[in-house]
Amino acid sequence: DKVGQRYQDTRLGAFGGGRIAQDDPKHDGQADDFGPGEAGAADFGQILKGTLDQVNQAQVDAQKLAQDFSAGSGNASLQDVMMSLQKANLSFQQMVQVRNKLVSAYHDIMNMQV
Repeated sequence: DKVGQRYQDTRLGAFGGGRIAQDDPKHDGQADDFGPGEAGAADFGQILKGTLDQVNQAQVDAQKLAQDFSAGSGNASLQDVMMSLQKANLSFQQMVQVRNKLVSAYHDIMNMQV
């Protein structure tokens, strides 16, 4: 069911939580080891963009579900609407915290003496 799948996705975290490694049939289960200058930097950007897209989609889906429930159309229950809204809110809050950590790390790096 759709709500169960969303729960499964958010239970793993809005940021993938290892889902990529588990779902990728080519992945051998070993941790990826990217050295300097390898494709790791591009992967971080892709993961961050994918995460932003997931958070945005969760908010769009929650809003649509709430509008459908308010209009009386669709088959969503109040519990589904509230769960969806809370998951979207938690995903957004988690993304804000990641942004804050990234900004803090950027400021720390920029303030380093060379």
